[in-house]
Amino acid sequence: MKSFGSSKEFIIGKEIEWETVGEGVQRQIMGYDDKIMLVNVKFDKGGIGVMHKHYHSQVTYVKSGEFEVTIGNETKILKSGDSFYIPPNVMHGAICLESGFLIDVFSPIREDFME
Repeated sequence: MKSFGSSKEFIIGKEIEWETVGEGVQRQIMGYDDKIMLVNVKFDKGGIGVMHKHYHSQVTYVKSGEFEVTIGNETKILKSGDSFYIPPNVMHGAICLESGFLIDVFSPIREDFME
């Protein structure tokens, strides 16, 4: 695995640019080293995190909004204060029912986000 070093020790959110990653979906990489990554994801109502899978472990916290989240063959509606875990190589995705924010943690780092 290629090394991407690490982010600064202190990260000021308003200084980090948002990247559009889909219609109604933006991402902000907040902190990382080769083993872990923290990412804010902002969804407009109707925004879709398309079904996909990756070899990383992922834990996501629903900071605000309402999301229909599918992991494998199971779908649940999650709201502010809820969270979910996605094991490596399991198909998953989300549909935003009420605009909001997700906070994603990946291990190891999502190299594809750094390109």
